[in-house]
Amino acid sequence: MISVNGLTRSYGNFKAVDDISFTVRDGEITGLLGPNGAGKTTTLRMLSCYLNADKGSVIVDGINAADDPLRIKQMIGYLPESAPLYGDMLVFDYLMYIAEVRGIPGVQRVGEVAETCRIKEVMHKNINELSKGYRQRVGLAHAMIHDPQILILDEPTSGLDPIEIVEIRNLIKELGKKKTVILSTHILPEVEATCDRVIIINKGRIVADDRTELLQSAAGLNKKIIIRVSGADFGTVKSAMTGISGVRSVEPADDPELTAAVISVSGNAEVRPEIFRIIASNNWMMYEMKQDQVSLENIFRELTVGGANGTVQ
Repeated sequence: MISVNGLTRSYGNFKAVDDISFTVRDGEITGLLGPNGAGKTTTLRMLSCYLNADKGSVIVDGINAADDPLRIKQMIGYLPESAPLYGDMLVFDYLMYIAEVRGIPGVQRVGEVAETCRIKEVMHKNINELSKGYRQRVGLAHAMIHDPQILILDEPTSGLDPIEIVEIRNLIKELGKKKTVILSTHILPEVEATCDRVIIINKGRIVADDRTELLQSAAGLNKKIIIRVSGADFGTVKSAMTGISGVRSVEPADDPELTAAVISVSGNAEVRPEIFRIIASNNWMMYEMKQDQVSLENIFRELTVGGANGTVQ
């Protein structure tokens, strides 16, 4: 659906986006994750044809954005971080206005997006009277009024309270069943709760791109198995576990009563059955064995160490 090739954009001497390439498939919820200043917003503005690239191309459904940006805008619904709403208008009047600008028969379509975005109860309220969460929903209704196949959302839960965040996340997941969604965020739980796939960007460059559950391998990090046993000292446990294929290291863990060890495992190797077999064959008593999977937060910190350079998002 979307193919990005060598996209580059600078502001003066600062390179906000530096030669990035990726594709987004139909029906996928893709998270663009990175620290503040990583280049997320600049990337989304170029995808939405609101900002021209210095170099590279954006191709949407076979159409080059440089050749026909108006056609691309018709295919995309874009919600900026701060939704550009007319605060003095009623929600209904505002959406009717947007429908008229788009050349869409208003009442039926406005009713449909109001239902989808769950704003029917505030349709006759002034936009300035709404909570931030409802304003985000109105902005999303604006982005969806022309029924685009692609939604691009920039920090969609920024500034919301916890209840509003959950509601917007659930709405995005529902929309992802019918549309292709790209969202940017610097909030890790946002990606874990919402996205099928994660593109991590730092200092304008892509540092990881994979499905959430596969990023552990992409980041070159290890998962860890924590065991607590009695009947053997740490040296004996370490010697036995080090010989298991896929085990990279065995380190002691604090425990005043039991022998505890943290076993680092390469990639996706499954070592737990062999750990259990060794414990059982030596007649050690096992009190705990748990897998401490590398979290997205660990991967994010590993790949973006040192922070972002610059102030453009």
